[in-house]
Amino acid sequence: GVQHVVAMFGATVLAPILMGFDPNVAILFSGIGTLIFFIIVGGRVPSYLGSSFSFIGVVIAASAYAGKGANANLGVALGGIVAAGVLYAVIGLAVMVAGYKWVEKLMPPVVTGAVVAVIGLNLAPVAVMGIAGKPFDTWLALLTVLAVGLVAGFAPGMARRLPILLGAIIAYVVYMVLTNGMGMGKPIDFASLAAAAWIGMPNFTAPVFDANAMALIAPVAIILVAENLGHIKAIGVMTGRDMDKYLGR
Repeated sequence: GVQHVVAMFGATVLAPILMGFDPNVAILFSGIGTLIFFIIVGGRVPSYLGSSFSFIGVVIAASAYAGKGANANLGVALGGIVAAGVLYAVIGLAVMVAGYKWVEKLMPPVVTGAVVAVIGLNLAPVAVMGIAGKPFDTWLALLTVLAVGLVAGFAPGMARRLPILLGAIIAYVVYMVLTNGMGMGKPIDFASLAAAAWIGMPNFTAPVFDANAMALIAPVAIILVAENLGHIKAIGVMTGRDMDKYLGR
């Protein structure tokens, strides 16, 4: 569960930032959505429902987002996302009634597997830009990747299933020693965390239902079907259980 949080956090926060959304709203509703999902599947599918990068391109186009700061046309984008959600729910109901075999025929593993892989690869340029021109950060980033790889390849028992979590911890400790201990880079500072409010409300925005934006964004639901199918298949392989019966839920 802790590794799930570490792995999902980058994407769930980054996607709304790239679209000019408030990431706190995304985190709140991804949490609510995940809890609802667990109730529907009886807690039998170990999965987190986070942000999808499939929306970024169409949301930017529909809202004419400039790429920095808050999205001035956030309501229009939200209306389109609601339309995509409704279409996705309709597809889910169709799968529950008619079964999932027709989805597999339309979207074979070579398609869904590629979609899931692209989700992760979309983050790679962001990581590269974050360390470009910073030798110290570059070496620490490479150390992080190396730590994750070593844990995944050589750690004993259960630890081998937690490469992201353990690799991040190893790199974090090394960074803290080099920066806070030896002054080699920007030290870790918890001042802003200590000053933050424990409880607060995110900035909510009402959706605006614009026909053009809805027509542009709603078809993303088709991509979400491929994402979900590939995701469920991957979980089934990792857990050694047949998760196909939960498709559509």
